[in-house]
Amino acid sequence: MGKFDGVLLVSDFDDTLYAPDVAVPERNVSAIRYFTGEGGRFTVATGRAHRTFAPYVHLVPLNAPVILSNGAAIYDFQADRPVEQTWLDEAAPRDLGAVLDRFPSLSIEAYHGEDIYIWNPNEITLAHMKKVNCDYTLCPVDQMPAPWVKALFHQDHETLLAARGFLQETCPGRYEAIFSNPCYLEITRRGCNKGGMVAWLAGLLDIAPEHIYCVGDNQNDIPMLEKADIPFAPANCAPEVRDWGARVLCPFREGVIGDIVDILDKLY
Repeated sequence: MGKFDGVLLVSDFDDTLYAPDVAVPERNVSAIRYFTGEGGRFTVATGRAHRTFAPYVHLVPLNAPVILSNGAAIYDFQADRPVEQTWLDEAAPRDLGAVLDRFPSLSIEAYHGEDIYIWNPNEITLAHMKKVNCDYTLCPVDQMPAPWVKALFHQDHETLLAARGFLQETCPGRYEAIFSNPCYLEITRRGCNKGGMVAWLAGLLDIAPEHIYCVGDNQNDIPMLEKADIPFAPANCAPEVRDWGARVLCPFREGVIGDIVDILDKLY
């Protein structure tokens, strides 16, 4: 028996737990090992898909399934098997294609299985592909194979805000549309977000709601922060996360998981 038995800690990945220039800070690794050694369950909830997260899973001492694709899937990397998988509505190619027609400067990135399809790429898209280090297929939307796990629109924030409004007006109640940074608008099936999957995972692991803790830096993390007994954020978080009311700790490069585990160590 450990002091963190029955406790779940869920972290966003990019710019919370990891960055290319620092990988996962050693303070985070040490804190996670202490937390899991005392019986805690630690995992990641990321916007990355299986293909774009799998090359990095060895960097993190996980002991619970990972929430992928911004809440569209859960994958158990220890057992190497999917636990839960959702897909966008079968009308997604038509619906999101209509958004592209209305806002022709948008780029779209769609995920079908392990394959990535892109149309009308811009500088933001190309930088994202370089960041995740994956190849992709350039393909018109109406020729992309379906179903899609998720899709992303890339463009400046103001254009994406207008595109989100158009999608919500023309397809009410069909999709989640949430920002993972100001230039990425993530589209998943309605109800499939990080918060919903954190709750689902907690139920699977028999974790009581009052023992869930989450940390994230951007708007797409707010649904899971809402599920946390204490919602945490690194000091580099988006203004929306700070204004929402997350408890702000050190910058992620200084090892924000270390701050969280220090706090939990006193609570338990």
